[in-house]
Amino acid sequence: MENGSTTMKDLQLLGLQEMEGLKYFYCPLLSVIYLCSLMLSILIAFVVSTNRSLHEPMYILICNLVLNGIVGSSSFFPKLVTDLWTSSKTISRDGCLTQSVFIMDCAFFEMMTFSLMAYDRYLAVCHPLHYNVLMTNATVIKVLISFSVALFLLLLVTFLLTIRLPLCGTQIKNIFCDNNSIFILACTDTSVNNIYGTILAIGLLGSMLIIIVFSYVRTYIACLGLSKESRHKVLYTLATHLIIFSVFFLGFFFMFIRHRVGSMNLPVSAHVGLSMPALVVPPLMNPLIFGVRTKALKIKMGHLFKSWIDF
Repeated sequence: MENGSTTMKDLQLLGLQEMEGLKYFYCPLLSVIYLCSLMLSILIAFVVSTNRSLHEPMYILICNLVLNGIVGSSSFFPKLVTDLWTSSKTISRDGCLTQSVFIMDCAFFEMMTFSLMAYDRYLAVCHPLHYNVLMTNATVIKVLISFSVALFLLLLVTFLLTIRLPLCGTQIKNIFCDNNSIFILACTDTSVNNIYGTILAIGLLGSMLIIIVFSYVRTYIACLGLSKESRHKVLYTLATHLIIFSVFFLGFFFMFIRHRVGSMNLPVSAHVGLSMPALVVPPLMNPLIFGVRTKALKIKMGHLFKSWIDF
């Protein structure tokens, strides 16, 4: 870290330097991943929004998940590909802060969506007679909107706590900006940032993780008493959700631990390697797995493709 408070407006993304030697491999690969995830996500959102038979809580949540993936990946992929192609290795401080807030927002919002999906399955299996009353489209939309507003206010505090910090360094050991990477460059004490960030992570992620674990465990136990056909259907749905949730959770767990376990001594390549799965894999895997493993959605997508071919 350089000495003295920096007056530079640009920060250096050291991870881009690590990838530059293979940029003609990374640029096409990342572009294909981004475009595929974008097209699949838009297709699923279109199918759900235009088919009234899919206007149900679970499909609204799937639609919300893929749209959130579009926002998250768009805050990361286009700049990364452009920077690699043009050999640019910098980002403005304002741009860095904005990118970090978008990444945090999408991560928390995705976790919230997973918790609602888990709770939806719990109600459907464990309380089927009350499901249509407890879990309605209006309820899901209200919860998502309320959480969005609350999350915006919570992340606004994070943004204000970070923007006030004078920086003594300009080098970020990654290919993108996250909040921790910014405030470890600060010249002043960042204990307030650390405390607030820890409370936010434990409070939000911890409570949502409890909901997810409770819902899936109770759903699994309840489905053991169902008929073989019904049990297979429930377990198939649970497996789909758990695959996607595991990919997301492991990716962001790697991002989290790189700042907690001797992170300052990790090489830049390790920071990049630990961070990439969280941002690259979920935006592509979410629409791909849901599109393949969700029967009703797959059928509607098949009908749409058939109509396009016939036309």
